[in-house]
Amino acid sequence: MRFGCCSNMVAEGADGIGLERIGKIAEYGFDYIELPLAQMMALSEEAFEQLKETVNASGIRCETCNNFFPVHFRLTGPEVNYGEIRMYYKKALKRAGELGVQFVVFGSGPAKNVPEGFPMEEGYKQVVELLKEVAITAKENKVTIAIEPLRKQECNLINSFKEGCQLAKDVGSPNVRVLVDYYHLKQEREPVQHILNLGQEYLVHTHFARNEGRVYPASMEEDSGYQEFIDTLKAVHYEGRVSCEAYAEDFDREARQAILFFKSNFK
Repeated sequence: MRFGCCSNMVAEGADGIGLERIGKIAEYGFDYIELPLAQMMALSEEAFEQLKETVNASGIRCETCNNFFPVHFRLTGPEVNYGEIRMYYKKALKRAGELGVQFVVFGSGPAKNVPEGFPMEEGYKQVVELLKEVAITAKENKVTIAIEPLRKQECNLINSFKEGCQLAKDVGSPNVRVLVDYYHLKQEREPVQHILNLGQEYLVHTHFARNEGRVYPASMEEDSGYQEFIDTLKAVHYEGRVSCEAYAEDFDREARQAILFFKSNFK
């Protein structure tokens, strides 16, 4: 497995990207950085070129991106602007491809949340049709979309790994697969049996945070569910990436603890 860090969760800069953390992320032994695509899309062309230079000089790469769509976009409901959406995802996936990103995470809770009063099944169909289009551009840029199920507090559509796999199946593209996030899995009390049943076919990426507080993990003793989750990943022969998507009060100390935790327990 390869272990990475989602920089937006510990960002200090006003842009919310967290690239200022990349030197430490590399120094502490993480294999890659996971940058937020929506925030990178707010950069000018010049600023994006500077970001690429910083990543290339860091010693690690941006192998994955989270935060596909910005929070102000509407992907479901009666006010979807398909022209704006197409312009956005084509440019976003082009930037991801230029960075060498292999997986773009599609959680985007505020964007895909189905508005109150709008039929849930219609919202679901909108997302299916959107991802069918996105998959074509993703393939052109050598990117795979990883659907991220989110807890209900963050989105009312696709809240479990099982639902994410059904969505990927309905889209029907090898460039659309599914992510499992330990924090969301535990928040939704989803059984790991769903991963055992579907993981070998659909699982391509993993996020991890301690369920209590959504913070960096430090030891197996702090959460009784860790071992079952790790054993489940091994049972489906998962050998991909695990990104720490968590908050930290003391990043330097907690990041060091987290990479030791991953390397000691996941391999």
